[in-house]
Amino acid sequence: MSDEPRFSPNLVMLVSIVAVSTASILIRWSDAPAVIIAMYRMIISVVMLLPFFIMNDGVAKLRERGARDILGLFGVGVVLAIHFASWITSLGMTSVASSVVFVHIDPIFVALVSHFFLKEKINGRVLAGIVISLIGVTIIALGDAGASEASLMGDLLALLGGLMLGIYLLGGRMFRRDLDLTTYVVPVYASAAVVLLLMSLLTGAQLIGYASRDYILFFLIALVPMIFGHTFYNWALRYVSAPVVSVSLLGEPVGASILAFFLLNEVPGNQVILGGVVTLAGILLSSYRSE
Repeated sequence: MSDEPRFSPNLVMLVSIVAVSTASILIRWSDAPAVIIAMYRMIISVVMLLPFFIMNDGVAKLRERGARDILGLFGVGVVLAIHFASWITSLGMTSVASSVVFVHIDPIFVALVSHFFLKEKINGRVLAGIVISLIGVTIIALGDAGASEASLMGDLLALLGGLMLGIYLLGGRMFRRDLDLTTYVVPVYASAAVVLLLMSLLTGAQLIGYASRDYILFFLIALVPMIFGHTFYNWALRYVSAPVVSVSLLGEPVGASILAFFLLNEVPGNQVILGGVVTLAGILLSSYRSE
């Protein structure tokens, strides 16, 4: 696989940031249960990408990898399914601003996992960033706890989604070293779809029979934040520099909060704004690396 990108990685990253910022808005507009939204998001994404996977000899490439790697890809898919199920559920319980800040605390989890399991020691700057981020999320949580118990539970679910996102990104970094884009994302997305289908069956969620408006939203959620968002982001991660990655992590919370203000008339409280700024500053400090 060539290391020379066909398109500007920075431009692709910008498109992905804008795309993922729409996810929370599109999800809020749907009346379907969270697990159903997540399930259709992944199923439709797989259908869209499957022709490229087949044309790219994806099946043969997976056979060459062996059972261990295939199980690893399935594991990443399970993590992605939990990420979407918990985060999308959180959007029905807390504000968009709180949810997207909590779910994007993943660089903190990545730093901790790298320290304890990958033997990549945390330096003073990273530790300071972690502490600042924890102060920020505490400010948000205290504000949301004062609002309602549901808001606090939504924060915790988004935090679980952030933990899963961090594990998902670590898995992606490992597999994307020598797997092309479609050979990586299609098995992962398909695995997530299967897990979400099982979750839907276990929770008794209605699988079909939703309004036409919901099916249109399912399609848009798959096309915009998943294909143009997550999938573009997975492509760009092979080429972008560490500073660009770090700054991009701040894009969705900012973009989603702005869209929620204009499209959902959702004005974040002062504590959410303060806590969000502090949290994002800590994430930037801990994840930024100079070249």
